[in-house]
Amino acid sequence: MFQDIDPHTITYDPGRGAPDGQDHVVFVRDGQVLLCDSGGGPSLPRFGELPPALQGRADALTYMFSMDGAGFYGFTSEAEAFGPFGYSNMRLLFRLEPPQLAFACATAVHIAAWYGRNRYCGRCAAPMRPKADERALACPECGVVKYPNIHPVIIVGIVDGESLLLVKTARGEYRNYGLVAGFVEPGETLEAALAREVMEEVGLKVANLRYFKSQPWAFSQSLLMGFFADLDGDPAVTLDTAELAEARWFGRHELPAAESLMSLTWDMIEAFRNGGA
Repeated sequence: MFQDIDPHTITYDPGRGAPDGQDHVVFVRDGQVLLCDSGGGPSLPRFGELPPALQGRADALTYMFSMDGAGFYGFTSEAEAFGPFGYSNMRLLFRLEPPQLAFACATAVHIAAWYGRNRYCGRCAAPMRPKADERALACPECGVVKYPNIHPVIIVGIVDGESLLLVKTARGEYRNYGLVAGFVEPGETLEAALAREVMEEVGLKVANLRYFKSQPWAFSQSLLMGFFADLDGDPAVTLDTAELAEARWFGRHELPAAESLMSLTWDMIEAFRNGGA
């Protein structure tokens, strides 16, 4: 999947200083990321490629992490596109090569977007500052410390014997088949969130939950947690049309072809197709 980058690792070095010319810089604006989408595939700007005016704005650069010796820095102020770089859909990050760079850049976008949304203290409105010893923001006036947001999300493959329920969302850009999913609410266990989302979206009851695996998903600042569950009762679907456009049972050998093996959703669908779950 997307996060499978062994033997490469993402590390955090709070003592790392200013970027050098080969370090990566992430610019996020209105849900898009600054990329050069050339004929050879998209690329993230390196510090040495920035215009002199941006290189001189060290106060707007925040170190986020390193991989294979290269640092990843977030530019926390608004910036216009420059040279061959333009703001693009974040899903272009899937096409970055090598694969470990794609995952690192997506993670960097997650963190950079968080920095951009938290420039001011939510308690006293003073400008927040990066902490020197950890990846966090601290308010110099009232002392509030804020850490990056990670939203828990459950994904469930609902199984009825040799059939799996696939759905299509009614919102957002993604219009292909997937699995029932939803955010965990305050005070909920993962099990309770799963049962609630299944009932709300498709009107079904489930039992015998089985954990599959998890995936960090930078595009919604989430940690996805995948489960399989058996149908408990009538398979007739009651569709929540505000959330879903379609829900359909597929036999194990009728499932649509995999779009990508980078996502937890399709990893689960492939596992079911091949006799798992």
